[in-house]
Amino acid sequence: MKNILAKIKEGLSKEKFSVGVDIGTSQVKVVKLKINKDQADLCAFSLEPSKFDLGAVLSKILEPHLGIGVNISVSGQQSIIRYVNFPRMNNYELKQALKFEAQKHIPFSVAEVNLDGYILKDDLPDNKMLVMIAAVKKELVNQRLKLIEGLEYRVNVIDIDSIALVNAFNFNNPFEAEEDHKAIALLNIGFSVTNLNILDGGIPRLSRDMHIAGNTFTQKIADIFGLDFANAEALKINPEPDKLNKIKAGIESALANLAGEVRTSFDYYESQGSSSVAKIFLSGGSTKFSGLKDMLEHFLNIAVEYWDPFKKIKISADIDREKLKGLQSEFAVAVGLALRSN
Repeated sequence: MKNILAKIKEGLSKEKFSVGVDIGTSQVKVVKLKINKDQADLCAFSLEPSKFDLGAVLSKILEPHLGIGVNISVSGQQSIIRYVNFPRMNNYELKQALKFEAQKHIPFSVAEVNLDGYILKDDLPDNKMLVMIAAVKKELVNQRLKLIEGLEYRVNVIDIDSIALVNAFNFNNPFEAEEDHKAIALLNIGFSVTNLNILDGGIPRLSRDMHIAGNTFTQKIADIFGLDFANAEALKINPEPDKLNKIKAGIESALANLAGEVRTSFDYYESQGSSSVAKIFLSGGSTKFSGLKDMLEHFLNIAVEYWDPFKKIKISADIDREKLKGLQSEFAVAVGLALRSN
């Protein structure tokens, strides 16, 4: 997690290739970028189901990128991000203070995590600065390293999904200071985890992983129709017209619970005297169900829209643009990882 949220433009004076690998519960997504100064070109993308032999899936999906180091990420209960005000200090002093200060803010023992910190703002009142603290259980890090390195690939960066999402969003939607100052939220709904990030002026201020996600929607459908999980998943993806209303009702019920968790996070953030959240930007493979955007807007009374993680990335001529268009929402984390410089 070295140099978390380092500006994408820094250190990119030479053309190089970067591969981001998003190892999800349901699918593995890979994005390969060619990066030259401030330009990123999409060279390749791929997606494979990950429910069976994960090692075999990774071996297959990474084979075209042999010899290139990969950037990977984690999320869920074994990782955590906190945003904390510290007394103003330099980066060296922060590294020294972090292992003592972090224990006050994370629910893990410092001895059992890989820990990092990054200064987001160094000009707060009362000689304070805003620091992002990121911690991941060493056990999870070691599992991921063993998995990738066992396939004879080099890992350049281990990130956290939420940070990758913020990087991808800010690269494609750079904050304009002259715009009205309003906070926005990124909501990435995956198969088993939903990532929520609140950004204020392009700077992340709250990050949270929630375990109401795509599999929750599927389980509701399974309960309604008395199906096993696999058949309920198939029905969710390709709903039969005569069952559509019941499917929508099941998803709406689960989505109401997710919206309640999101609202609680918004209320907490706004209670700190921060600006209110004005818009939600959606991504993730479990956001494609028809009507989901409108349901979220209804539950939260906030504008919701999808965002394109390839918006400012040049698409190479040999890329299947139609295929990419149908899948682009699923690649937000992989794009953020591929944009990371090591």
